[in-house]
Amino acid sequence: MKKELTIGILILLSVCLGTFILGKAYNYKYNISNNISVTGSAKMNFDSDIVKWVATFSRINIDLKTASEQLKSDKEKINTYLLNQGIPKEEIKFGAINIYREYDYHYDNNSGQNYQTFKGFNLSQEVSIESNNLDKIDNISREISDLISEGIELSSEPANYYYSKLEDLKLELIANASENALQRAKNIAVKSNSKLDGLVSADLGVFQITGQNDNDDYSYGGVFNTKARQKTASITIRAKYKIK
Repeated sequence: MKKELTIGILILLSVCLGTFILGKAYNYKYNISNNISVTGSAKMNFDSDIVKWVATFSRINIDLKTASEQLKSDKEKINTYLLNQGIPKEEIKFGAINIYREYDYHYDNNSGQNYQTFKGFNLSQEVSIESNNLDKIDNISREISDLISEGIELSSEPANYYYSKLEDLKLELIANASENALQRAKNIAVKSNSKLDGLVSADLGVFQITGQNDNDDYSYGGVFNTKARQKTASITIRAKYKIK
């Protein structure tokens, strides 16, 4: 009798446990199927307010002292030129001097050997300007040939453009992308005769900063265009909402 009672209790417990597990599984499936996943996006055009321009000037001479004096003279001419163009002294930065030896390489037809001869010391230095006066720096970067005509070996790089309020812009984009995701979820819910019942999760995508009307390709790690003065910032948000 006790054995039959024990078996009956075990069967009853098994039935109850099975019912509980099935109920949980059904609720889990129901909850999973009652979510809406959407991707919100936001885009904004903006103008850069900081420009950075860099140029490199160099001198080569068989005598190191002479090369150093020539480079120093070039530096003074460049500094005077930029000051005369209205660039504040504190915005003009000169980098450290780089020195390396240059060689000419030759081939001896008689011996079949390669050999080199010392050409001279090559000294180079960078000059950079970081400014909020974009128009003036744009003009200087294009008209720097005036210095080259004076015998200065100067190589000018394209200007790079930045935005000082980028963090504020990012926060605004996140807010807009979140609103866009919510509106998309609401539209889907309405068309499905449902209502949203709260946010389940949200994942922020990478920021993409491209040049306006440029053919920049978006990348997994994000794009940060510094060559264009007018830029476009964009962001996506992947959000999941519960519906009822």
